[in-house]
Amino acid sequence: MNTKYIDLIDQTYFFPQEEFTLEGDHLKFHNIPLNDLVEEYGSPLKFTYLPKISENIARAKNWFVNAIKKNDYKGKYHYCYCTKSSHFQHVMHEALKNDIHMETSSAFDINIVEQLKKDGKLRDDAYVICNGFKREQYIENIARLINNGHDNCIPIIDNYEEIDLLSDSIKNTFKVGIRIASEEEPKFEFYTSRLGIGYKNIVPFYENQIKDNDKVELKMLHFFINTGIRDNAYYWNELVKCLKVYVRLKKICPSLGQFEHWWRFSH
Repeated sequence: MNTKYIDLIDQTYFFPQEEFTLEGDHLKFHNIPLNDLVEEYGSPLKFTYLPKISENIARAKNWFVNAIKKNDYKGKYHYCYCTKSSHFQHVMHEALKNDIHMETSSAFDINIVEQLKKDGKLRDDAYVICNGFKREQYIENIARLINNGHDNCIPIIDNYEEIDLLSDSIKNTFKVGIRIASEEEPKFEFYTSRLGIGYKNIVPFYENQIKDNDKVELKMLHFFINTGIRDNAYYWNELVKCLKVYVRLKKICPSLGQFEHWWRFSH
């Protein structure tokens, strides 16, 4: 029986991967000697390789450029950096070198967005997609960002109360998205619906709370699948259900323009 850690790696991964090389018994990551880092900083050790961030963003953009061209797709692709993947300034500054947009998930993320705008790192016309459950401070911060003129800040509605809460705090008209509550795969212990509005309730929700609300404009549908983008029956089944909802909604909501699948790249 193989019991060494290197045996576990050999049995689990194709190793070394592209980023790693072995020099004798010493491991390198992008030609950086990891032993030297461990000797200097100790272990366990976590570090960020900044060039990989821009590389992955460029790779994602290229995938969509090729797919859009191949399918003669008339829409556009907007890469949004998810703030919760890393709040470190050096990480965000590296990501923002690539002409991207932002996705937030909590109140203090809005403070970060405001500072990035102040520092000239984030354009005034960049999309700021506000996901996550919106407690009072998050609502207040989103409203402040929109009231101060960031028209492309789009709160994604997670529950039935958020429209009214936002309307009470935002002075003028504003854009929103709706999060579809996708169902988890049965194999997960937390087999429950995600935050959001259920598939069957999306159209009634629009008709009851948004359609005749002169202050609110629906611009986006958002969905999240815990497994990420995987080529399996579960993923494609969920995607098809979401697309059917989008088609139904688009027929009665001309302002609906974007269909967003949230996903991220590690770095």
